[in-house]
Amino acid sequence: MHPEKVAELIRAGLPGALVVVQSEDQTHFATRVVSEAFVGKRSIARHQMVYRTLGELVGREIHALSIEALTPEEAGAR
Repeated sequence: MHPEKVAELIRAGLPGALVVVQSEDQTHFATRVVSEAFVGKRSIARHQMVYRTLGELVGREIHALSIEALTPEEAGAR
């Protein structure tokens, strides 16, 4: 699966999110997602939100997914 397709799916599930996805082999992915939807949520809840956008692809076309899930404020501080 192409990284941009993964990014599109995340953007569709988290409207307004800024999403960057990288992959060297198109099965293992690293993503950085910045979204207002993460405000007030713990890390595990943020990751679950991202996983939900990808559904059954995780474990199939997406063998591994590293997630950095930040609020806009957190992203601005880095």
